[in-house]
Amino acid sequence: MNQPAFIISLDFELHWGRFDKVPLAGNEAYYHRTKELIPGLLSLFAEYEIGATWATVGMLMAENAEEWEHFSPKTQPHFKNPKYSAYHWFRSGPADQSCLFAPDLVRHIIRTPRQELGSHTFAHYYTRVLGPPPGSFTDDLKAAKRIAMEKFGIELHSLVLPRNQYNPEVLQTAWEMGFQAIRTNPSDWFWRSPEREGYVKKSFRAADSYWSLGNKTSYLPASGRAGCSRLIPASRFFRPYQERMTWMNRLKLERVKQEMTEAGRKGEVYHLWWHPHNHGNHPRESLEEVRMLLDHFAECRATYGMHSMTMADIASRTSSLR
Repeated sequence: MNQPAFIISLDFELHWGRFDKVPLAGNEAYYHRTKELIPGLLSLFAEYEIGATWATVGMLMAENAEEWEHFSPKTQPHFKNPKYSAYHWFRSGPADQSCLFAPDLVRHIIRTPRQELGSHTFAHYYTRVLGPPPGSFTDDLKAAKRIAMEKFGIELHSLVLPRNQYNPEVLQTAWEMGFQAIRTNPSDWFWRSPEREGYVKKSFRAADSYWSLGNKTSYLPASGRAGCSRLIPASRFFRPYQERMTWMNRLKLERVKQEMTEAGRKGEVYHLWWHPHNHGNHPRESLEEVRMLLDHFAECRATYGMHSMTMADIASRTSSLR
């Protein structure tokens, strides 16, 4: 029997992941609460001996606007619709830049045992949006690797593409830039072509968090292939805590626990992901939900030998299966 594995990957982005969707003004407290709760989340991971991959936007690693400019690549994307450009948005002058930079938290992540600093690109780069010049994605990944190495001495090995957008060319470029592990989407139809998401897809993705509408979520680890990154499918997006419909929180937790148990029983991989800012509205309740899941993981570890692994860990493991 294969040894079951539990992966957590986190898209650490603050407002860099939402600049094109919601205004920063009026949401500052949301991000400040997010920054305050991350040490608590790291403490939980340390307590339960959890390894997690923190796919971090490179811009977030800068100290301030001057350092942001210093590490920004010369070749920058010029999308046909400029709203998709983090450069265009930032140069418009957001008032509260403290919501955007968090190098102190990056250091906290690195200092916490078993945490992997990964990449969410440098500029929350959308790879399926029209307009950027050739080479700008490569330069974005170079900038992400440069800031991680020069500021923190970390070589980035794992990559999560913003909005889960990718295609074979994007995956090949990431491999050429040295990324060994890439998170990919579940196989369900409502996760395909996320750049063309609509109300129907969003509704099915949301409902599937509570009731079974999609395919089986855990899987056997695939053997690695020479000349490409290890593709590590996501199993489940862990949705935020709901204040008004608490019964939905119970359904969500039970669904994840059942899927985790099935993965443990069958010797499979279960890959849970979310954004730290998903906890920003209800930090106390959200961290309690994470504790409940980690309690269940501890049961799966004791019963089935399930291991906590980062994306880099699982990539290394599947390489050994060749």
